[in-house]
Amino acid sequence: MSVCCGIDLGGTKIEGVLIEKNKTGFRVIERLRVPTEKEKGYTHILSQIKKVVQLLETRGNLKITALGIGTPGSLDPKTQTLKNSNTVCLIGKPIKKDLENLLGISIEIANDANCFALAEATLGVVPKMAPHAKNVFGVIMGTGVGGGVVINGKILNGRNGIGGEWGHNYLEENGDDCYCGQSGCVETVISGTALELHYQRLSGTKRKLKEIYTLYQNQQDEYAEATIERMLDFFGKGISAIINTLDPDVIVIGGGVGNIDLLYTEGVQRAEKYAFNKTIETMFLKPELGDSAGVFGAAMLVQ
Repeated sequence: MSVCCGIDLGGTKIEGVLIEKNKTGFRVIERLRVPTEKEKGYTHILSQIKKVVQLLETRGNLKITALGIGTPGSLDPKTQTLKNSNTVCLIGKPIKKDLENLLGISIEIANDANCFALAEATLGVVPKMAPHAKNVFGVIMGTGVGGGVVINGKILNGRNGIGGEWGHNYLEENGDDCYCGQSGCVETVISGTALELHYQRLSGTKRKLKEIYTLYQNQQDEYAEATIERMLDFFGKGISAIINTLDPDVIVIGGGVGNIDLLYTEGVQRAEKYAFNKTIETMFLKPELGDSAGVFGAAMLVQ
């Protein structure tokens, strides 16, 4: 039996899974969660990860020899320390090395967007809808915007460890400041957070994106129409840069914004407006694994 072990390290919970992958699909052997308790610091988080590994070994009645971990942030290839993490106690820490010393096993680490992309490319919607796809771009459009590149079933991390980070491509002149230190990033324009802020600025009313989209569909609100039209146009501009650069077979759109059906029709038409090729053959697909994608993708790091 070939078993993969993955851990999704979140800000509030640490989730672990044991997966058996075979020619026809996969089977979840064991899955569990423990609280992250990040307020107790970096060393405590490492001990919580060790706890998950030990529980999985006990419940799965096996010895784990390799572990994939999806993290908030990514490893800097030069320093091998974690960067760009919203769990700030992890920033600058050699988490891969420390965990390998603590657990005595091989560790592979990727950020959560890469794990999402890998999961959907290997276990989720892509094998079912596009089984011959070799080049997959996974998009997360939610509170923030992220992405991951998967080529022939492997994550493309890049020389700087930022492969797929289209959320911080420049998109809007005189745009809002981004936490990354730049302004006008994709994330500041078409994330769910940014779209809600744009609507509030126009209307003076604070609404959730789901409500804004409902108002747009019902043609009840000029500000909702302006917000969704803005999203579609900037999505077309942003994703056309990915198509021009990577020319992926498939783009999978996750996150709350990805639930907006217009992205897969009108959004693609807007991309055709801005892309080098005026007819786009790229498949735009909705994800299949939901909130399981992160932990499943982590397991696939060590398949």
